[in-house]
Amino acid sequence: MTYCVGMKLNESLVFMSDTRTNAGVDNISRFRKLFTWQVPGERVIVLMTAGNLATTQAVVSLLEERTKAPSERRPSILEMPTMFQIARHVGDTLKDVIQSNAPTGQKADSTFNSTLILGGQVKGMEPRLFMIYPEGNFIEASDDTPFFQIGETKYGRPILVRAYDPGMSTEEAVKLLMVSFDSTIKANLSVGLPLDLQVVDTDTLRLGKSKRIEAEDPYYRQISSGWGEALKKAFDSLPPFRF
Repeated sequence: MTYCVGMKLNESLVFMSDTRTNAGVDNISRFRKLFTWQVPGERVIVLMTAGNLATTQAVVSLLEERTKAPSERRPSILEMPTMFQIARHVGDTLKDVIQSNAPTGQKADSTFNSTLILGGQVKGMEPRLFMIYPEGNFIEASDDTPFFQIGETKYGRPILVRAYDPGMSTEEAVKLLMVSFDSTIKANLSVGLPLDLQVVDTDTLRLGKSKRIEAEDPYYRQISSGWGEALKKAFDSLPPFRF
């Protein structure tokens, strides 16, 4: 299992993922699940993956190969004119990889399935954020659905729903995401540190700040302990239930 969140703010796109893969209690490893491409001043693209590791690695490898190898350069996500077309291409690539590994055909509940979050900006257009399903289709973030989660989503969702605001700063969004991830990590052993963070500031058309957050990171530890203490204080301050 994994946990990834892509969030759309007025001033930026913010992405965070964990790095734990779990193939059983005795087979836990670290793998990067956040990938980036850019042509500075022209476009910037971020992809996060959840699901079957072989499937997601195959998808990322194909996308990467088409940006570099002359014989495989088209179609390339570095040449497509819009983020919508990039999302369609990534969805088609995901569907093809799943079908090639599933002899009876691709299914959403297949052991080869994967779900992706894709975001970025192409010059002259607005930043866009998509969630891509195993079938290859996708949905786009909107005012009503301004962030996407994939993987182990349920534990970290309540704080996002309560505290998200499109006008919040990137720094506030990162704090919110850390609380969401800390809640998930404490509730589910299949999600774990370190965390990968990537920011794409609106209209800069280049990768912004990025960071790998380890377990000993002082800010993460402060968030983790402070969030627990704040919850306990809030709980204790509530009046008892009266029958």
